Amino acid sequence: MKPKKNSALPEWFTKEDIETVIFAFPDVFGRLMGKRMTLDHFVSDALESGMHACSYLMTVDIPMQVVEGFKIASWQTGFGDFCIRADLGTIRRLPWQQKTAVVLGDMLHHDGKPVEESPRRILSRQIQRLASKNQKAFLGSELEFFLFDETYHGARNKSYQNLTTASDYSIDYHILQPGKDEDILRRLRNEMTAAGITVECSKGETADGQHEVNLLYSEALEMADRHVLYKAGAKDIAFQQGKAVSFMAKLNTAQAGNGFHIHTSIWDTNKKANLFWDEKASAPSRLFKQFLGGLLAYSRELTYFFAPTINSYKRFQAGSWAPTAIVCGQDNRTCGFRIVGHGNSLRIENRMPGADANPYLAFAATLAAGLKGIEEKLDCGQIYMGNAYADSTLPRLPFSLEEAVSLLDASKLAHEAFGNEVVDFYVHTAASEVKAFAQTVTDWEKARYFEQI
Repeated sequence: MKPKKNSALPEWFTKEDIETVIFAFPDVFGRLMGKRMTLDHFVSDALESGMHACSYLMTVDIPMQVVEGFKIASWQTGFGDFCIRADLGTIRRLPWQQKTAVVLGDMLHHDGKPVEESPRRILSRQIQRLASKNQKAFLGSELEFFLFDETYHGARNKSYQNLTTASDYSIDYHILQPGKDEDILRRLRNEMTAAGITVECSKGETADGQHEVNLLYSEALEMADRHVLYKAGAKDIAFQQGKAVSFMAKLNTAQAGNGFHIHTSIWDTNKKANLFWDEKASAPSRLFKQFLGGLLAYSRELTYFFAPTINSYKRFQAGSWAPTAIVCGQDNRTCGFRIVGHGNSLRIENRMPGADANPYLAFAATLAAGLKGIEEKLDCGQIYMGNAYADSTLPRLPFSLEEAVSLLDASKLAHEAFGNEVVDFYVHTAASEVKAFAQTVTDWEKARYFEQI
């Protein structure tokens, strides 16, 4: 669990028998980077002065190779350090790590100014916009993953081919097959909740070996922190059990991919009421319609933040439970946005993100689009009825990372909401991924062209 007050930290460390503190921050891909510290060093030094980390961490690709061309850091600047300042409200014990606590931090330049390109900062700025209006966003994450009867080393040695999933058939809502995986699922539910990452439920999903875990909604930054800790912890627990989990967006061409559904509502911090609901009219409020209108108008140009990899776009297939159209329906899972709940539980489910998305960026993009809709007093129009997969008149999601990058680069909203340097940074990040894939020979190409061309 988490300490109730910062002043109680020494007693809390003693009570929880903590020996090691993981001091970490999320990178551009939503992975945790940082150091493991002895408790004495963290308390006597890092707690106040922070932690230093090489600036190259903001310029690497997923295999940790430096990508040249960034303004934020480079070989020319010598790759100095950033300072990471601890957010003491994030400290919690990790039950799946022996005598270990974790604290997340914010990235700063040497002059103490925030690194605007860092994901936690990008989300924090959208939260501040809401706070200036006495509003607060609550979000919830639903995350899907594949469970394999393989170790990570074994999967790598097989070149990720012919891997054995934990089940051989679709287990959507099944009770029988997930019961066979309870050695991991029970640990996920119980140990995450013990860490203050409250789990509502787990369930089987559509594809072979696929599961979903729903995290209880929370304030935006807290939810993003829980999300990245959950993903890291799920991999730790799987490793300890001799298994592997994958949050890759699309693992199998013929089966459903892994989604990350975002449930969003906006609340009045004074009245403690859901502003999406008009109590007098007993109906969705004007603000709800404007926020949804912003999502419908601007999500396409912000798709990169929901789908950040080459693989992400292979998830967007008709009939796959992932959306293909930017449209909203009432409890309609064929749509990119789904209206769920009633009264204070009314919320908008964004079904666009894959499980590979960085939650800080996905949340920030969701809020930025919705806030723009409120500012422009947009209307969401008629709620869609029917099968959105079959309707060719609807606006479509981008077909590729390359298309999404082009849309982001040209997005006036993105430049306004996040800043020119932030947009340029992520456009360059994505463009380097596009280039790397374009230069890689795939198994598909060999099977298609080896003999017959």
